[in-house]
Amino acid sequence: MNGLTREQRLQIMVTAEELQVIDDWRFARRMPTRAAAVRELLKRGLAAEGFIEALPGEKSESFGVLKGNGSGIAGGDSGEDRRDQPAR
Repeated sequence: MNGLTREQRLQIMVTAEELQVIDDWRFARRMPTRAAAVRELLKRGLAAEGFIEALPGEKSESFGVLKGNGSGIAGGDSGEDRRDQPAR
């Protein structure tokens, strides 16, 4: 091992279609594991500019991976309708 330890577990629920998109992204980039791919996607998302901010009362289901399932990496909506609104 490289001495890196990960002591925290993060579990998320995704649809079969969302998981397929993540796996396709992983394989296209030759990521060694699904966990590595998800960590890379999280890193890229945290570094991204112009992201969507949740509006008050918005539910988790509003933020998915696929179009029609929130905004995401697989051609999801751009969120332009909310991005330019000031935070409340």
